[in-house]
Amino acid sequence: MKRLVILILLVALAAIAGVVVRSSSSKGGTVAEIRELVSHQATGDVREEIRQTYELAPGARLELSGINGSVTIETSDAKTAEVYIERTASSQEALNRRKIEIQADANRLRIHGETTDHNFFAKLFGSKASERVKLKVPRQISLLAKGVNGAFVVEDIDGSIEVGGINGKVQIANAAGSATLKGINGSVALGMDRIEGEGVEFSGINGNIELHLGADVNADFDAKGMNGRVVADIPNVFLEKGKHRYSARIGSGGAGITAKGINGNIRLTRAALATPTAPATDSTRN
Repeated sequence: MKRLVILILLVALAAIAGVVVRSSSSKGGTVAEIRELVSHQATGDVREEIRQTYELAPGARLELSGINGSVTIETSDAKTAEVYIERTASSQEALNRRKIEIQADANRLRIHGETTDHNFFAKLFGSKASERVKLKVPRQISLLAKGVNGAFVVEDIDGSIEVGGINGKVQIANAAGSATLKGINGSVALGMDRIEGEGVEFSGINGNIELHLGADVNADFDAKGMNGRVVADIPNVFLEKGKHRYSARIGSGGAGITAKGINGNIRLTRAALATPTAPATDSTRN
């Protein structure tokens, strides 16, 4: 009887071993991946750089999405866009599981990051690759950014902006046109030299907001669903306060500035926003 039990156990172990071997060969080396995930290749971080240059026409659109790290955007009167991306991970395998896609023509520069290998063990035990994005672009652009897991810092832009899904502070020195900022888990500082089109909209912000308006900006302000207060450091502006709601006319009134679902305070001022400072972790290596 004892021999029979031992024989059954040996057969079961052999069957399990066969399943593991077949699984590893059919899924491209799962055993090796598990070994890599457990060891994390304790030899230090793997680092990779991307450097590209593109020509952009005035009014081109800059799009960023799916960035796992901070973003810094410098602007100038040049027509050239310089892209510098530093990618890091604990191993080459972890770096390979993530890719950065860059598409560009005269009218658009698109930078998108995504994880391509959704292996179960990688999700459970593996480290994630991250990137630090630093751009130098023409000032005359429009900006769309969504899904950034890090600080988002931008210099002057002569165009409209749309920023959402940011897990970190947002600081935009100056924009002209319309501005939409939504779904941000961090403080926001925004300068608006002029407001046009659909105005300025803040929604779903978990942090304080500072809105710096140019001297000639006239607007109507309305905030509702506030879990905080509004302060206007602008002469001759009277805030009307209701239950979780504020409204005001700035200058002669005009373009709309709306805020809803804000978990923090809002400060309105005419003072110029200081030049944005890059995140402390973004020491330039290039």
